[in-house]
Amino acid sequence: MSAAPTRLRAEHLSEAMGLAVREPRLSWTPPGGTGSQTAYRITASNGWDTGRQESAACAVPYSGPPLASRSHFEWRVRTWNTDETGAETATGWSRPVSVELGLLHATDWVAQWIGSDEPEIPAAGERPGYAFTKTFTLGSAPARARAYATAHGIYELFINGRRVGDQQLTPGSTSYHTTLQVQAHDVTDLLCEGPNTIRAILTDGWFRGTFGYTRDADMYGTHTAFLAQLELESGAGKRVIGTDGSWLVSATGITGADLMAGQQVDFRARDAGSAPPAGKAPGARPAVVRPGSFTQLTGPLAPPTRVTQELAPVSIKRLPTGHQVVDFGQNIHGWVRLSRLGAPDETITLEYGEALGPDGDVTRDHLRPHDFRAPGAFRDAGQVDTVTASGAAGEVFEPRHTTHGFQYVSVQGLAADLQAADITACLVRTDLERIGAFHCSNQRLNKLHDIVEWSFLGNSCEVPTDCPQREKAGWTGDWQLFIPAAAYLYDVTGFTRKWLRDVRADQWDNGIITNISPSPGPAVTSAEFMGFTNGSAGWGDAIAMVPWEAYLATGDAAILAENWEAMQRWLGFVRTSAETRRHAARAAASPVPAPHEQYLWDTGFHFGEWMEPDGPEPDLFAARTADNGIVATAYYRHTTHLMARIAGVLGRDAEAASLTKLSANVRAAWETEYLDAAGQVAPASQANCVRALAFHLVSPEHRATVTAQLVDLIRAAGTHLGTGFLATPYLLPVLADNGELDLAYELLLQDSEPSWLAMVDRGATTVWELWNGIDAAGVAHQSLNHYSKGAVVSFLHRYTAGLRQASGSSGWERLVIEPRPGAGLTSASTSHQGPRGLIDVEWTVREGSGDGAVLALTATIPAGTTAQVLLPGRPAAVVGPGRHTFLAATGGDSTQSELMRSTL
Repeated sequence: MSAAPTRLRAEHLSEAMGLAVREPRLSWTPPGGTGSQTAYRITASNGWDTGRQESAACAVPYSGPPLASRSHFEWRVRTWNTDETGAETATGWSRPVSVELGLLHATDWVAQWIGSDEPEIPAAGERPGYAFTKTFTLGSAPARARAYATAHGIYELFINGRRVGDQQLTPGSTSYHTTLQVQAHDVTDLLCEGPNTIRAILTDGWFRGTFGYTRDADMYGTHTAFLAQLELESGAGKRVIGTDGSWLVSATGITGADLMAGQQVDFRARDAGSAPPAGKAPGARPAVVRPGSFTQLTGPLAPPTRVTQELAPVSIKRLPTGHQVVDFGQNIHGWVRLSRLGAPDETITLEYGEALGPDGDVTRDHLRPHDFRAPGAFRDAGQVDTVTASGAAGEVFEPRHTTHGFQYVSVQGLAADLQAADITACLVRTDLERIGAFHCSNQRLNKLHDIVEWSFLGNSCEVPTDCPQREKAGWTGDWQLFIPAAAYLYDVTGFTRKWLRDVRADQWDNGIITNISPSPGPAVTSAEFMGFTNGSAGWGDAIAMVPWEAYLATGDAAILAENWEAMQRWLGFVRTSAETRRHAARAAASPVPAPHEQYLWDTGFHFGEWMEPDGPEPDLFAARTADNGIVATAYYRHTTHLMARIAGVLGRDAEAASLTKLSANVRAAWETEYLDAAGQVAPASQANCVRALAFHLVSPEHRATVTAQLVDLIRAAGTHLGTGFLATPYLLPVLADNGELDLAYELLLQDSEPSWLAMVDRGATTVWELWNGIDAAGVAHQSLNHYSKGAVVSFLHRYTAGLRQASGSSGWERLVIEPRPGAGLTSASTSHQGPRGLIDVEWTVREGSGDGAVLALTATIPAGTTAQVLLPGRPAAVVGPGRHTFLAATGGDSTQSELMRSTL
């Protein structure tokens, strides 16, 4: 009997606690060293037994006894597999994995929403935390205990002084108007015979704290609230303790907490639920029962947010001002843990930042957002914590009710010299499993890959954010650009499904996809642009592009199905805009529209290419009336093309045929409108040429002309990229796939601004928002942690190392291995943990026995997978599971017509 299946998942989660799905999808990875799966058998502790099922599927829906609230079972799987000779063997049983459902119905709750009476609510950013406490007595320790909790705000839960679980920032960020996650915990070991105390700390969080670029507050409500239900089972029966008016509320040592501004803690204030010393804080009092919905409550789709890594300082420097500047050597998202505080009654200030100013201290000037209530002014960047010591032994400051984006911390007001052991940086993010890697012989490219990974880790807290300091917002455009790279390096399936649930919830009645999700809606903002900019091409199209990438990574068509209606509604908005509206300039030039114009999307607000190097400064208000049809129509074509493929996957054949026809008409209209008589793109720009080739907007006979036009534009820019936000991920693949591989590598290795390696050479540890994020004079500009430009690393995976999925494949069932070295690289390797197992590709260039060098390739193919191997001077080879070695001459390039972007 061979090894057993591994990586068992329920709903793509390794921790399936508190699910709200009655038929969870179960999946596993076949054991390594096997050929193909022929059958499986699942057994579960609730009596479910599939028996032997003849199937190669490694993901199936639960089909056992009906599941209800609180249902719990453990399941395991074994498979039968064939080897290269066709002989079948059975595996051992996998390790059992538990699945437990949460409270599925509003009627399951006996608890009530509670909050603090707040006669006066302090200004946003300065609001204190509250403690909610309940003490109860047990005749004996329970045999089983579960705690279910959530909040309007951010909460931490404690039982008998011990923190419940290691999740952070609960209940997490969601569109609270429709969705609020409940955390479920096994707390059996935390309870005991006799008196027990359950206690929660509650702060503003995303619910009513300041948030985003505009720093608006109270976006989901004006009062925080807490909800918890403790269910205990013992020989004496079942007991339920829920939040209600009998709970006590009191002040805490958190005198202010805000996700953007920071956290203030005064250890002199007691917060144990009992009356503190006179004059320090109001005493304990009954909690206020608040109205609250139970229909919005749901379970997890994504892994929890945790502290996933801790960093020690690389240096600590005291300045003449007395400030101590701590450098952690890496830009991250999270907070610090400080164990050396001041003397009793002394306050220490911690100022977090990504860069240092001329005086050597932390600067936050480049992160200050505009104040839309005072045109021309800027708001404070936030990211400042304070802590006042009481002098009690063991006081440690860890501000878990705020987060910051930082590499440096300026510690102010501390007389004692900090030692490295006194302060630790905590990386806070969704606990995503790493599944991909890359390495090559060029250390600068390795560093580039490293900073891209760190940039993603700093922007993967709860939702895919644009930056972890200035906004922390889930911009749709950023994720649609980066998800191909992210899904290769990390398991982002649940993370993406959770975010897409919010995107669907936030969709407007007319089909518009909001720019940011989660979002409370356009009415809750101080800035007009937060409303009228929604509906932009390239941002709204994320509703089709992101699910498609998640499907390709997993093979799970359910991800497509659950977003199909939202895709249709978005396309309906786009199509209506194209068919019923004309840009004013076009209408003035020709009152009667040409037949192709019904397929041009040239009205409404669009960001356009956005942030092109040396381009004009963005003007959102001017963009309301600008003609961005060349960009918007390109995405109209691309989304219809993708949706046609999605409809085919979902078995919607008639819709697939209709969408294919629409996509062809939009493509023809784009070519008619935006190619001149010479077959060149007009207006000419690198971005427009890249899109023309990447989205197949030009006919085959024009591809060479447009490629030459793109090359000329690049050379005219001094062999620098000129693409902005949307087109940059496609630039190198388009060049490589159209006979310009050497130029692609020239751009990749360009080290003068604008370029990726300019960031590396100037000491970046994460990807910058601007190409000159740190300029030649060392001055910081805007965010220094924006992952979108880092999408270039997919070129390293799929071209340099040479691993990609075959066209038409999903779930990495069929591969293409085609290394395309350049720029003097002598080796590269990459690996990816696909649904069927680990894929590993490695090549080196070494001296051959004759005149030329030899490329030696080794590839490991997992069970149930085939790979086509394409090497210079050799016929294509198709191989199956196992480890394979190939030798080929160097110097050739087997150019293929497929693009790196798997959406194409």
